[in-house]
Amino acid sequence: MFSITVRDHLMIAHSFRGEVFGPAQRLHGATYLVDATFRRAELDADNIVVDIGLATRELGSVVGELNYRNLDDESEFRGTNTSTEFLAKVVADRLAERIRRGALGEGAKGLAGLTVTLHESHIAWASYERGL
Repeated sequence: MFSITVRDHLMIAHSFRGEVFGPAQRLHGATYLVDATFRRAELDADNIVVDIGLATRELGSVVGELNYRNLDDESEFRGTNTSTEFLAKVVADRLAERIRRGALGEGAKGLAGLTVTLHESHIAWASYERGL
């Protein structure tokens, strides 16, 4: 399996519900490094996994929809614990929709899968992996 990874970053504010979250139940900020890894079994006609420039642009656009937002105030997340794991899935699903619509070019139609990883720190991160 071949893969490429592109990276961006995301800064949000949010709070959690539930004792398991301790002090994170209060409003707090989070900054993530966001990696999107695109996978395919065979390279395309140009011998690439996907156009890195397009992948970088689309990841930046998806991240930009969330960046500098208090997720508690966003109607689509109301009542949801926007954990790192949950946000990795949100980013992956939004990227997958862009791939489906052709935003990453014709060659992206041969992609087999996508993994999005949100790094909370140098010692902790969460990922969501999905097929395409």
